[in-house]
Amino acid sequence: MSPAQLAEIVSVNRSSPQRFINRELSWLAFNNRVLEEAANARHPVLERLRFLSISDSNLDEFFMVRVAGLKAQIAAGVNAPSQDGLTPAQQLDGVRALARELVELQEVSWRTLRAELAGAGVTLVDARDATPDERAWLSSYFLEQVFPVVTPLAIDPAHPFPFIPNGGFALVLQLTRPSDGKQLRALLPLPSQIARFIRLPGEAVRFMLIEEMIGLFLDRLFPGFEVLGAGQFRINRDSEIEIAEEAEDLVMLFESALKRRRRGTVIRLIVNADMPEDLRDFVHDELQVAADDVYPVSGIIGLADAQEMITDDRPELKFEPYNARFPERIRDFGGDCFAAIRQKDIVVHHPFESFDVVVQFLRQAARDPAVIAIKQTLYRTSDDSPIVRALIEAAEAGKSVTALVELKARFDEEANIRWARDLERAGAQVVYGFIDLKTHAKVSLVVRRESAGLRSYVHYGTGNYHPVTAKIYTDLSFFTTDPALCRDAARLFNFMTGYANPETLEKIAAAPLSLRPTLLRHIEAEIAHAQAGRPAGIWAKMNALVDAEIIDALYRASQAGVSIDLVVRGICCLRPGVPGLSENIRVKSIVGRFLEHSRIVCFGNGHKLPSRQAQVFVSSADWMPRNLDWRVETLVPIENPTVHQQVLEQIMATNLKDEAQSWILQPDGRYVRDPATRDGFSAHRFFMTNPSLSGRGSALKKAPIPRARQAG
Repeated sequence: MSPAQLAEIVSVNRSSPQRFINRELSWLAFNNRVLEEAANARHPVLERLRFLSISDSNLDEFFMVRVAGLKAQIAAGVNAPSQDGLTPAQQLDGVRALARELVELQEVSWRTLRAELAGAGVTLVDARDATPDERAWLSSYFLEQVFPVVTPLAIDPAHPFPFIPNGGFALVLQLTRPSDGKQLRALLPLPSQIARFIRLPGEAVRFMLIEEMIGLFLDRLFPGFEVLGAGQFRINRDSEIEIAEEAEDLVMLFESALKRRRRGTVIRLIVNADMPEDLRDFVHDELQVAADDVYPVSGIIGLADAQEMITDDRPELKFEPYNARFPERIRDFGGDCFAAIRQKDIVVHHPFESFDVVVQFLRQAARDPAVIAIKQTLYRTSDDSPIVRALIEAAEAGKSVTALVELKARFDEEANIRWARDLERAGAQVVYGFIDLKTHAKVSLVVRRESAGLRSYVHYGTGNYHPVTAKIYTDLSFFTTDPALCRDAARLFNFMTGYANPETLEKIAAAPLSLRPTLLRHIEAEIAHAQAGRPAGIWAKMNALVDAEIIDALYRASQAGVSIDLVVRGICCLRPGVPGLSENIRVKSIVGRFLEHSRIVCFGNGHKLPSRQAQVFVSSADWMPRNLDWRVETLVPIENPTVHQQVLEQIMATNLKDEAQSWILQPDGRYVRDPATRDGFSAHRFFMTNPSLSGRGSALKKAPIPRARQAG
């Protein structure tokens, strides 16, 4: 649909559903941008393979959650349209069509990358191309590492079709025994604990798929039988967890629900395209999968596993290692986080600045005799988490430790249950939040006894307390001793632990209490500035923009003359650039080496952006109904002049200046990138090569900050 056609629709009826882009289709467009990076010749070839792997893993999760949700609505007879006017059935049809196109593009990408990898000396070997020495090694490997683990399963009336878990991968075989003519069908499920890509011995970097290797030794699994036909398949199951509001024990409920998840309905069946038709029919009949949910692929099944080819053997085929800088301010105080924060608020920009500062903040709190209490939210964290270890150390030292552990963090539920039990054993007070809300806020509050009395220190983050993802996700950590911000953090913890709605929040806004009205109030203020003839502008950065009320407010702002620049990494349901609706709104998506994850919003406040008078906030929330209405989230004002300048004039301005990794959203929902800009300015490269944002004042002057488009 052209901008002119859209403009005609909205000029007649500005409440037309077509003013929105469909959420599910927008997500598929995002995953296509991820896949496009696999074709970006400016990236090393193994990193391009990583992008391909990520796109396939993303698609699996999309089916397990979003497509499962659409199918559940259809099964329940739900016909209510989405905000863009599509019924669940219409959305599912659109999703299936685009998903099939995406799978085809993944196959093309895989063929291209496989050839380029071979040219660079990283080879995926077919069974027929294995050397005699490799075959001998594979024979030993099969007997020692595979044969004891796999279980061949005959399928007949006495041996029914087995349960295949979510993500399960299996071979299906049609066999015959020449000695008596007996025929049977069999399955060979391949446990996820076995490597999919087997590294062959020798100096050359050569791999073989496990299914190729097993094909060499099927006679050892089915002695006396010959193979008449064979195929491979993989499944995605419904992975949504429903929680009953009357649950009495949330931990026990989740442990039960996680077991049910593994047995969820099959949502997608992926098969190799050359599987014999009778075997394909057999598999999808046994799994009770509709024909529309069968996805044949001509390449390998499960490209997410291709990341196993990314080893350290060929470092020149990967990104040059990047070592995050440790904040200079902390070094200036000999590593004393509390002294540095007392002197002035600090912002740390991950992954360009090390997440170790957050770990050090909590370790210091755990070991400091003057610290009497720590309160911490945990949404996602890493295996063997140093954050959790610091909290355990603090609890064992007799400090008051309260941990708000969110059990509903999708796909991290089991890990969070384990952490919660470890913390409880150490003596921490563990709270599981709300049944009907997710706790997504990133807050760490430390209370310390000092000469003048008790002083609080608070960390507000835009990302998870996860040291591993903090090396690839761009996020902000804000440290302060501002008494009002610390009191607000304490009130928020009281809300999360005791259901006590705070009578007031002095500076922050929190979902589901006040975040939505705060955003709307600031947007309306910009509209008033524009109508009064003053400069008016909004800069915002987030992962997703879906909420209809917020989008309509931005449309009203555009119509009033407010200049709006949005950096939205993933889903965006707003249509920019539509005459009469959104001609003053520009939307870009940055996809590159690092995953854009920070949430920032800036309001001109009657001045042209960037301005020292602008109102600047960092947040844990995307602009989605779930974040604004069904999660505990924070919106934190940045008032310290130095931090204000760093967030607005450096981080936001640099993101808006980016060309190299930016995709521009068109009114019809397409994203375009001008090939001429791929060698242009790169925000990621700039942040990697310039001084620490939280460095000393002189460090800030070492590199000029690029000028972004002026709002207003």
